[in-house]
Amino acid sequence: MKNQKMYEADDKMISLIRDNYDLLQSLGSFGISLGFGDKTVQETCEDNNVDTYTFLAVVNFAMNGYGEFETDEKISVPTLLHYLEASHAYFLDFQLPYIRRELTESLNENDIPDVSSPTRSLSLARLILRFYDEYAREIRLHMKYEQKTLFPYVESLLKGRPTNDYNVETFSKHHGATDKKLRELKLLIIKYLPQDGLHNNQLTATLHDIYENEVWLRQHAEVEDHIFVPAIRRLEQKVKQSDVTKNISDMVFKGSLGQDSEALSDREKDVIVSLVQGMSNKEIADHLCISTNTVITHRRNIARKLQIHSPAGLTIYAIVNGLVDISAVKI
Repeated sequence: MKNQKMYEADDKMISLIRDNYDLLQSLGSFGISLGFGDKTVQETCEDNNVDTYTFLAVVNFAMNGYGEFETDEKISVPTLLHYLEASHAYFLDFQLPYIRRELTESLNENDIPDVSSPTRSLSLARLILRFYDEYAREIRLHMKYEQKTLFPYVESLLKGRPTNDYNVETFSKHHGATDKKLRELKLLIIKYLPQDGLHNNQLTATLHDIYENEVWLRQHAEVEDHIFVPAIRRLEQKVKQSDVTKNISDMVFKGSLGQDSEALSDREKDVIVSLVQGMSNKEIADHLCISTNTVITHRRNIARKLQIHSPAGLTIYAIVNGLVDISAVKI
């Protein structure tokens, strides 16, 4: 059942846990330690070097579906990446082996007869365990792929080193649901085990844990699809735009704009910006409250200092040196 509450930075962290105990595992994945007393969410996050905004985005989305993340610039990719990596480690190294041990202890194969032929003894438990092992292998392959391919790719983006042979769309297109087999396993146990098995308290507890893992996997996949993927798309755009700008700078201005180049005055920079915006000499003069002859003089000085004479060259110069934003330039 959804809590229907939007949690904020000044809420008490204990209130979030009290409303949804499933957040206990998420705290560990974020790297937040227990023992936070009556501190607020923001205080607790800051104590543990966790971005508060990103933590709340994941919590509110997982608990109540709140959030629109396609254009959300505030999401911290490093915080989100750490959370997902830690979640994988938790599930692969602890949760999968733990559930298997529970199943092994709950399904006493010597006590479960073949439901279709009571006269023969058949290890239905062994079949269920084999089904679980197939499921676990599928999950491991899925998460290992992300750990070996997606996560290193994101780390390279964070370092400003984009790659040409991979992008987040490749991941997104092949990112399917991973909880189907777990759901099927749960239904097989409920529907086809003999009555003695169903009334086993340990088996009932194991089924509960399987259900919880089904919910966790679904939420994990939704966080990746709805928060992580959009954040990486934005990071790709920023890094690749920066990389293109750097390449243009290296190609066009190598050797011509070194440390010995004569510096432009503020007024000359204003003239360049006006030229890039498509203004004529007269329009520039009116805009800057100077004479047309003064504009022409500034343009001569700019060409002499930069050794750039064309509007296209000045446009590239303006973009590379931060005088104008590339998104505002008609190319």
